[in-house]
Amino acid sequence: MNVPFLIAKRYFISKKKRNIINIISIISMVGVAVGTAALIIVLSVFNGLEDLIRSIYGSFDPDLKVTSVQGKGFELDEKLLERVRKTPGVLIVTEVIEDNALLRYEDRQMVVKMKGVSPNFFAQNKIDSAVIEGTYQLNRAGNNYALIGRGVQYQLSIRATNAIVPMFLLYPKAKASLSLDPENTFREKPIMVGGVFVIERQYDDSYIFVPLEFARDLLAYGTKRTSLEIRVESRRKINEVEQRLQQVLGPNFDIKNSDEQHLSLLRAVKVEKLFVFITFAFILLIASLNIFFSLSMLVIDKKKDIAILASIGATPQVIRNIFLAEGAIVAFVGAFIGLAAGLLICWIQQTFGLVSMNMATALVEAYPVKMQIQDFILTGVAIFIITLLVSIRPARTAAATDVRDNI
Repeated sequence: MNVPFLIAKRYFISKKKRNIINIISIISMVGVAVGTAALIIVLSVFNGLEDLIRSIYGSFDPDLKVTSVQGKGFELDEKLLERVRKTPGVLIVTEVIEDNALLRYEDRQMVVKMKGVSPNFFAQNKIDSAVIEGTYQLNRAGNNYALIGRGVQYQLSIRATNAIVPMFLLYPKAKASLSLDPENTFREKPIMVGGVFVIERQYDDSYIFVPLEFARDLLAYGTKRTSLEIRVESRRKINEVEQRLQQVLGPNFDIKNSDEQHLSLLRAVKVEKLFVFITFAFILLIASLNIFFSLSMLVIDKKKDIAILASIGATPQVIRNIFLAEGAIVAFVGAFIGLAAGLLICWIQQTFGLVSMNMATALVEAYPVKMQIQDFILTGVAIFIITLLVSIRPARTAAATDVRDNI
């Protein structure tokens, strides 16, 4: 039988006398509950945002991306390509040539990010589902077509249905002499618009996709490629395939998974989540100070009870544990209510999306939410530590009560 817990429970649920101590205890419990629920909700929103970022870029980014450690590109021969293809777990290998180019349409022009891709590119990406006008096919009936972002279309007023007026892509020649004549400075190739895509503003405002051969000829790359984009077999673990490829290709190549391709952005979200956790933990500590005051007042109110317990043989450790248990009951009841409330609110948001973003340009209508068990565990650990910090001083004071002065 846990005597300290039973006595603490009696102090907590006693209905004989409701005084200021009970009121402060209830306020403490409510404060912990509200703080706990708020912490769970905010952490779940950050988890949802992190998943949203992954889903946005997941339609554009490959499972693995191979680039050169030094320089903009690397020479790709059949032997190297075959070694990559035969690596266990590799399903699709797409050759990519990517660089900035000047896009001109009629009398308007802008710098774009031109991405030349081999025909199997759309077999490993989901960009085809993001096409809102035209088609994603870059080569039809022997003719080359470009797939452009909606932002590029708006900035240059490009008509995707226009089958007469082409766009022109210009790229500076490697050893061009200083001249006012663009023909001596730039290589220029025409291409028709085949479709328009919408993924995310970063891509919509700058990217256009063209056939690999078109980009190769415009940039005069020959057998040079800027990257290889790889789709991994669904039953394989991406990290394992990444390690195998690194062994196959050696230290001259850099291999990144989808998260590593946006490491700075995802790291920023994680750092912000950490600071939010610290901030709300501090708020929980402030709310838990009421536990300290209620326990301190309870020690004063129960001095006679403490003296009686000590006189019948209760040790200072038992008396200390009574008040530690009292603080734990207040904190953990509040934490349980808060965790349950946070779980319920997050479930409602996940299911019904009651809280909308109220933004016309938002990618999703409602705030994304994702609950993770580690958030509940971390919150529970934080509450345990905070409860111990605010309860230990009053508990020690109770254990040091003089028996002779209070009988």
